Amino acid sequence: MSTRNNTRPWLAVVLAFLYPGLGHVYLREWLRALVWFFLNVTSFALLMDEEAMPETTSLDALFRAAENIPPEAALALVSITVFSMIDAYWMAKRQNRDAAVQEGTTCPNCGRDVDPDIDFCHWCTERIAPESESEDSGSGV
Repeated sequence: MSTRNNTRPWLAVVLAFLYPGLGHVYLREWLRALVWFFLNVTSFALLMDEEAMPETTSLDALFRAAENIPPEAALALVSITVFSMIDAYWMAKRQNRDAAVQEGTTCPNCGRDVDPDIDFCHWCTERIAPESESEDSGSGV
């Protein structure tokens, strides 16, 4: 069984701020990363006016194009970025929680440290390993 290192949720957020989907690449969530990349690129392509697109790729032309972005396009692109940041943060927190539960170090219900030798949390009495219960019931013992 391989264990996953804890991810840094705020690093995923910063990467998603730089470009939607980069935070998901850091989290190794490839399909989500592609969805965010695709959503950002298609929104940009569909919402931008032809007049706002630069003829050259110089830095000055890109700054002038950024000034001519329609408000609805800017709102859509900012919204995509914010939702990508929220999703990256949520996914990183979930991966950390799932990794801790798989290692048996924290309770999935209350989040406190538990003894890996017992199959319930001695803090809240929540069962920790329900998959082992189903294996035991199928063995006929």
